[in-house]
Amino acid sequence: MQHLRAVLEQLGGCRVLIVGDVMLDEYVRGEVSRISPEAPVPVLEVREVRSSDVRLGGAANAAANIQALGGKASLVGVVGTDDSADAMRKHLEEHGIARLLVPDPSRPTSKKTRLVAQQQQIVRVDYEKRTPVSGAVAEKIKREILGSLPDVHAVVLSDYAKGVVTPEIAQFAIAAARKANLPVIVDPKQRDFAVYRGATVLTPNLHELEVAAPSGGPFDLERSVAKLLPTLEGAALLVTRSADGMTLYRADRPSHHVPAVAKEVFDVTGAGDTVVAMIALALAARVSFEHALELASIAAAISVSKRGTSTVTPAELLAALDAG
Repeated sequence: MQHLRAVLEQLGGCRVLIVGDVMLDEYVRGEVSRISPEAPVPVLEVREVRSSDVRLGGAANAAANIQALGGKASLVGVVGTDDSADAMRKHLEEHGIARLLVPDPSRPTSKKTRLVAQQQQIVRVDYEKRTPVSGAVAEKIKREILGSLPDVHAVVLSDYAKGVVTPEIAQFAIAAARKANLPVIVDPKQRDFAVYRGATVLTPNLHELEVAAPSGGPFDLERSVAKLLPTLEGAALLVTRSADGMTLYRADRPSHHVPAVAKEVFDVTGAGDTVVAMIALALAARVSFEHALELASIAAAISVSKRGTSTVTPAELLAALDAG
């Protein structure tokens, strides 16, 4: 793995534009020792709620990972006009992320509140509105994308199906990035992957791939990939496969597989954002796909070894490379 040290050094300072669904991840931790007399549900006794229990999630977490890995992130997303929007701006500022947030009074800022007892999540409460953006909000997003492209080396579409990455905005961003000769990395949630046609690479997990290419029978990875690739206008598929690692598929080329390196898995929340961030930085630096995948696998292993939504640093990657 020592050959990756030189590759890692190339990533510092690369600038990436992230467009997508920003959200906050809130963790309320406590203990459960009794059942409520009002209903057959556990009672979570909260000992303390700290500001550190609120973290950047979704596209904002992808941006935080870009920043933590030594890159420079600019973020285009939509927030409401509420306290969560203020918290979002504060956390983005603390991470040094350039904020290009479009306010929409008709929707709340997306937030996921997880209630955790003895390190076990017992319920999640989502505050969100998933209708597609349109009108003045959509046009503002397009203007922010166009205004950002001259200053970046790559573009990420972080689609969490909350309404920001509509088919229209996806195609607008991909076309504009291709015109500027910028790689586009997509974390997809649309059922129709053709929405992302023309991107550089899509990073679905196995479930997302199965939804996009249903076979009517037992899921077959190779068959689904063969069905999808011709619809993507040259985009590659990087399929993340949890404990089985990740596999890159490109038209007219052999597949390239990288095994998982995780030894302990505590929490997979946000690990996909870490993979996307690493791939985006590597492609921004014009690093080969093969080396990008190796680094992404190591970064994912570090991410899942932490609890909750988290980021990965170059120091942690270097330590992992030395240990390997």
